Amino acid sequence: MVAVTDKTEKRLTIQTGEIAEDTTVIRSLDWDRDRFDIEFGLQNGTTYNSFLIRGEQIALVDTSHEKFRKLYFDTLTGLINPQDINYLIISHTEPDHSGLVKDLLQMAPEITVVASKVAIQFLEDLVHQPFKRKIVKNGDRLDLGNGHEIEFVIAPNLHWPDTIFSFDHKTQILYTCDAFGMHYCSDSTFDEDLKTIEADFHYYYECLMGPNARSVLSALKRMGELPSVKMVATGHGPLLFHNVEELIGRYRQWSQTQTKAETTVGVFYVSEYGYSDRLAQSIVNGISKTGVAVEIVDLGAAADLQELRELVGRCTGLVIGMPPANGAANIQAALSTVLGSANEKQTIGIFETGGGDDEPTYPLLNKFRALGLHIGFPVIEVRDTPSETTYKLCEEAGTDLGQWLTRDRSIKAMKSLGADLDKALGRISGGLYIITAKKGEVASAMLASWVSQASFKPLGLSIAVAKDRAIESLMQVGDRFVLNVLEEGNYQILMRHFLKRFAPGADRFEGVRTQPAENGTPILADALAYMECEVQSRMDCGDHWVVYSNVYTGRVSKPESLTAVHHRKVGNHY
Repeated sequence: MVAVTDKTEKRLTIQTGEIAEDTTVIRSLDWDRDRFDIEFGLQNGTTYNSFLIRGEQIALVDTSHEKFRKLYFDTLTGLINPQDINYLIISHTEPDHSGLVKDLLQMAPEITVVASKVAIQFLEDLVHQPFKRKIVKNGDRLDLGNGHEIEFVIAPNLHWPDTIFSFDHKTQILYTCDAFGMHYCSDSTFDEDLKTIEADFHYYYECLMGPNARSVLSALKRMGELPSVKMVATGHGPLLFHNVEELIGRYRQWSQTQTKAETTVGVFYVSEYGYSDRLAQSIVNGISKTGVAVEIVDLGAAADLQELRELVGRCTGLVIGMPPANGAANIQAALSTVLGSANEKQTIGIFETGGGDDEPTYPLLNKFRALGLHIGFPVIEVRDTPSETTYKLCEEAGTDLGQWLTRDRSIKAMKSLGADLDKALGRISGGLYIITAKKGEVASAMLASWVSQASFKPLGLSIAVAKDRAIESLMQVGDRFVLNVLEEGNYQILMRHFLKRFAPGADRFEGVRTQPAENGTPILADALAYMECEVQSRMDCGDHWVVYSNVYTGRVSKPESLTAVHHRKVGNHY
């Protein structure tokens, strides 16, 4: 293995090595990255993996993130003259894997780009220059010579609509980009230490693949038509070699469980229009927090209208991203099919996609309302380029929808404990606190009572945060927040305010006196004390995250006063 480091940035290194005959991995190690989008916190950094396959002709599978531009090309040119590369296989066009495609094509304009039809369309907008292309479909093959024959597997929505897998029949390596990956950065190229990586593997699945569980099963079915897969060369994290069957099996088990869920929401949008991809993904993330299954459908690629009818029929909730007003006939037919298959027992939500020519929202919403559907959240309007606040609004709207659909299940769960155990748990008391957090433009707050000091050196505390709380995505590893302590006998006004159910995107601090902490997070002026904290780690505890944080500063405003205490009679709800 060879490693190259750029010390002028956060820790960015490059690692290369031979993983099979004529096959080299180029791993871009991003040691300190702590977040993907606003809701996906990382505890162990990530990697962006790229691969060279040398037959009689040479193929490069994916590139890297643009932050690795110098490191990556210094490494690539040390391995090969870029002009000797014949093919660039694009697994999908998400920027963390295709951020250097334009640079590579400028160096070597004779390279032929191999990708799905949707990916080629995305690339035209990305590189803004003519390029040679080869569009591939499921089962197509590319013969590089010397036995390296690459077979392509179409795997849309894992987790972008343009995804393909590539299987080398000589080495029996399957290149899968995001699927089967994990955000985990280490010097280990392979998955030899399963216990160390399995939590990150599962978290990654839940965040990115779980909402597309049916698409995962479709991809697994296509993979079953290939010869035995000896290695899964992923786009993020270590490559799967020691535990291939085990980890692929976990994907199958998790996805089968997800698709059997009683409650499913269908999210329908046109992936190539406006800002629909990320807006839809933010809504999906919010829905997923509530334990509701999600199926994502690109209306522009929904060729089988009968399958679309069946999907709508089994959904309890529908979310529609507005397509272009003068969209293609197949898009209009798909949208009409969704409308014609809806029924009065379902819940509907609609969001604009910001493409500049969206179908008007309210006429469509009124058609669903006339069928008797419940409105899950107000129409999300997109007038300008979406900001962090817009994406947070979408996430909260998805969570509201999921909570509405699972309200009966939640009530049933509250009644499921035995009476004696229920009362016994209720005797565990806690203080009353309000957590406030801010990330960029987005601020949030919640009332908390499951708070405890957890360590002296370093000074730390733990907080249990329900997975469906809006503030949860602002309490990822590395995030800072404020723990505000409420005062005994003087907490009712603040408690009532933060117990309110806020509409998606609403200002939690309207009418509340605050002052900024060092990082801009609101400190409540009427709190007894406050502590500024930084998240160090998170532990999955079923329906809650236990968040462990270091405390780095704090102050008491009334030294003689006591903390408000919360006494419960039962232990099955707050």
